[in-house]
This record gives sequence, C-alpha cells and structure tokens, in this order.
Amino acid sequence: MATDWSREEVAATVADYFAMLAAELSGVPYNKAAHRRALIKRLSVRSAQSVEFKHANISAVLIDLGFPYITGYKPRSNYQGLLHDVVSERLVSDSQLLNVAAADADRPIVVPEVEDILGVLTTPPAMQSGDKEPGRGSIQATRACISVNYLEREARNRSLGTAGELFVLNFERARLINLGKERLAEKVEHTSQTRGDGAGFDILSYEETGADRLIEVKTTKYGRETPFFVSRNELAVSESEASRYYLYRLFGFNVKPRLFTLAGAFSESCRLSPSSYLASVI
Repeated sequence: MATDWSREEVAATVADYFAMLAAELSGVPYNKAAHRRALIKRLSVRSAQSVEFKHANISAVLIDLGFPYITGYKPRSNYQGLLHDVVSERLVSDSQLLNVAAADADRPIVVPEVEDILGVLTTPPAMQSGDKEPGRGSIQATRACISVNYLEREARNRSLGTAGELFVLNFERARLINLGKERLAEKVEHTSQTRGDGAGFDILSYEETGADRLIEVKTTKYGRETPFFVSRNELAVSESEASRYYLYRLFGFNVKPRLFTLAGAFSESCRLSPSSYLASVI
C-alpha cells in the first residue's frame, strides 16, 4: 500500500520541478527522464509513475496560482493540501524563478513559421473528472501567494496577442482556400485592427456558405490547459452572437503552435471564474 508523501519528499520534488520549469521558461534544454531518475534516488519508495503523477499535480497547483507550468506535465487537479502549501511557500521565496517567469511573459513574439498551417488544428482539452480537494485549488483561495498573476501578465503581452491574431488570419485564409473559397479568403478581416477592440472579436472570417464567422483569438506560449482571460465585452458578444462566434485558442505558440476551437458562447463551453473586481469608495 502506498504511503503518504512526506514534506521532505514533496519539497524535493517541487524543487526539481522548479529547476526544470526555470530551464523551460529560459529556453534552456533539459532532460525530464534524467531529472526523474535522479529524483527517485532521493525519495523513499516512489515509482516513476508516482513521480510523474506528482509532477502533474504540481502543474495544477501552479495554474491555480496564476503561474506557468511545464508543458509536458498535463495538470491533474486532485492534489493534496501539503503539495499546495509547499509549492506556494517555495514560489514566494524563489525570486529567480519569478524573474524568469516575468521575462518570459513579457518577451516579444513574432509569428512562427509552420510547414502545414492547417495541420496545427487539434482537439480542446478534456474536462477532468473529480473535484479539487475542498478548500484547495481555487484561484480565489490562493491568489495571496504571489502578487502577480503571470498567466494574466502573458495574456497582456501585446506582441504575443498580435502575432496570434496574424497567425489565425493566415490559418483562416488557408482554410477557405482549401475549401475552394478564394474570394471569401480575400475578404477575411483583421477586425481588432480595422475596427478596434470594442467589436468583441478579433477576426471576421466566413463559413463555406459565406455566413460570418466571428473569431476571438487567445494565444499562449504555454500548454493547452492554460486558462485564458475574457473581457466583459467579449463575453457579452459571445452570448449575443453565439450562432456565429468562435474561440480560437493557440498554445505552445513559440515552439510548436497548436490550435483548438470552441463554438458559441463562452458560458456554454468554458467554466468562468471572476478574476478581478471594480472597486469604488463608498
């Protein structure tokens, strides 16, 4: 029967994860398998599978704290309270990792080149079964850990957002040309540039029938499960224009761009959580 992880084991695993994450955010190559083998030697009796699962739990904690995670470790949200505490404590004190994350979030991005732009399309992430441990895992409960939401900081990177929109422009033109609709491809409009952000979507494209397709683009350099941020106006437009509204979510954008799409209102396809409040003195 597996024993509970001790604080020492958790601390060693988190420290090793953070070392890999710092390398990944800095663009420095590293070997996950080598890290795992070295870590297992320092733990009591833990299998490679158990360590991998703990790494996935750490990814989930970091997302809940508004922090990027290692792309290869898909988040598993049903994590122990001790893990949350250790990740939070270490993250607050790790100024080097915080600086690396800030630099990565702000880094200018150009539109990446791909051989087959239509080949970047993939499936959305599957909803995980099971709830998080009570009192753990909610952004509202854990945001006091660090003063900056680094996922939101990356989302505000204007060069990243613009590059993602330009990528989707190219994708939509290629999609329509592939359907034999060259004239529609020529009409695809970069709405956020021609009409401003108030439109509630970034790109006006078309269905094969010629009907409008309103596209909101959200781009991240991080993994597919990284949450994104929706403005009140985008939410409202997705509701009022649900029949022709699409989210295009780009992820892994700086290394290997991939894309999934969701049709309709955000409230129907996403779990929405408040992330900020407007306050007035009373």
